[in-house]
Amino acid sequence: MGRKFLILVTLAAVFLTANLCVGTVKIPLGQIAAGLAGRPVDPAAQRILWDIRLPRALAALLLGGALALAGYLLQSFFHNPIAGPFVLGISSGAKLVVAVFLVCLLGRGIRVSSGALILAAFLGAMLSMGLVLLLSRRMHNMSMLVVCGVLIGYICSACTELLVTFADDADIVNLHNWSNGSFSGITWGNVALMAAVVSVVSFLAFLLAKPLSAYQLGEAYARNLGVNLKLLKVQMVVLSSLLSACVVAYAGPVSFVGLAAPYLVKSLFGTQRPLVMIPACFLGGSVFCLFCDLLARNLFAPTELSISTVTAVFGAPVAVWMMLLRGKEKAL
Repeated sequence: MGRKFLILVTLAAVFLTANLCVGTVKIPLGQIAAGLAGRPVDPAAQRILWDIRLPRALAALLLGGALALAGYLLQSFFHNPIAGPFVLGISSGAKLVVAVFLVCLLGRGIRVSSGALILAAFLGAMLSMGLVLLLSRRMHNMSMLVVCGVLIGYICSACTELLVTFADDADIVNLHNWSNGSFSGITWGNVALMAAVVSVVSFLAFLLAKPLSAYQLGEAYARNLGVNLKLLKVQMVVLSSLLSACVVAYAGPVSFVGLAAPYLVKSLFGTQRPLVMIPACFLGGSVFCLFCDLLARNLFAPTELSISTVTAVFGAPVAVWMMLLRGKEKAL
């Protein structure tokens, strides 16, 4: 088990370093090490490293881990590996409320703080999650619930595009890149706030490992062990929504990470135990997003792809494979 964690940590370190070195301007590894150590280096390389690439790479690491952890919590909540923030429309709902919030305030010349963006995204995520939970009470077929989540996501995305398309203010028009998903434009202030939110929420999620382990074996079993199911479910919904909101506030909607990363991590570790899966999912999501952002920046440089385009290329086939496996299991 320790060796598998070491693999994920090593991959995260490799892709983090690659994101710092590789780009339109190549920065040698020696200069990266010198710059991080505070030794004098080329001023242009120093600026690119500290002002652009390092904040962006840390954002990909933190937000990728947050998305994967949110996906794992939702999959545990619904007892279904196909559930995820993007698939169920939760990310799109958060995106819509953030877009409305920005259009209303930026159109009046009011600047918006990072904390306010997270709160707006959290409100949108909770509204979407509430709608999904309402549908889940009427639809016991998880496949139909996923279809409804996808439709909710499309409706929210269409409304967001309308807002962005017909906006006049230059700042609002620039939201188009954000609405497609991107880690660009991250500042150190953003990194500090997202690190605080993600670390606290992830720690709280880790504290749920024991009751969550019982919940995975069935609600009756968990109830017999004294688990407060109502409280546990509320905690899972709130924590997953907070993690999704933090991602949407800074990077927009990032597709399929919350679905694919937990599945790939579970396949690597061969277990569903929350004590293992919670930290492993975080590391797996970080690796996934660092790798995808590296491709998004450099595959067709200087043209940059949206992060959701690249994550969909790698994540969607995993989703299809999961559905095929589930179909075979039901046929047996």
